[in-house]
Amino acid sequence: MELFLESFSKIFISGIIMTLPLALVSFIFAMIIAIVCAMIQYAKVPVLKYVVQFYIWIFRGTPMLVQLFIMYFGMQSIGVRISAITAALIVFSLNTGAYCAETIRGSIESVSQGQMEAGYCVGMSYMQIMMHIILPQAFRSAFPSLFNNLISLVKDTSLAANITVTEMFMQTERIAGRTYQFMQLYIEVAFVYLIFCTVLTWLQAWGEKKLNYYQAGR
Repeated sequence: MELFLESFSKIFISGIIMTLPLALVSFIFAMIIAIVCAMIQYAKVPVLKYVVQFYIWIFRGTPMLVQLFIMYFGMQSIGVRISAITAALIVFSLNTGAYCAETIRGSIESVSQGQMEAGYCVGMSYMQIMMHIILPQAFRSAFPSLFNNLISLVKDTSLAANITVTEMFMQTERIAGRTYQFMQLYIEVAFVYLIFCTVLTWLQAWGEKKLNYYQAGR
């Protein structure tokens, strides 16, 4: 019982100060990347659309763990040194951004083309139409999928332990290596992940309810 209380508090605190911030900051950057990439693909910008498609192809087609190893150990082998947390942030942002980009692109394309034409008719610019008409509608339909990506990212941060980031799973590994209570500790860390993801699931349900209420009100 003493080990449970001591280890659980350490694991939980590590999740609060490292795992969740890492996931949230990565997701914010991922959303910026995703919006830019989705708009480039939707507008069919010459050359850039092929660059975006190549980026999405690479990051959706290779394992995140391999990407982390390339970014951290691989870059060091060619003389480029970056911290483990920076490498994790870059990979998580780019990987999640690739998936979110496709989600947002599909949602944008689902919005009626007539709304774009209506915007031009009242004198709005392309960017004004996208920001005030198209993207708000696209985000409402994409919200569940995007939030699912966030929940997955929280769990995927455990991969950062492989490049020495002291997040929740790495903290568990250190305690397990000292106490040899592997089963108990792995169950504990699984439970903490479950707590975090359950709270996020509740937030997702609340957000969807609010969006549906807003849409019905209109």
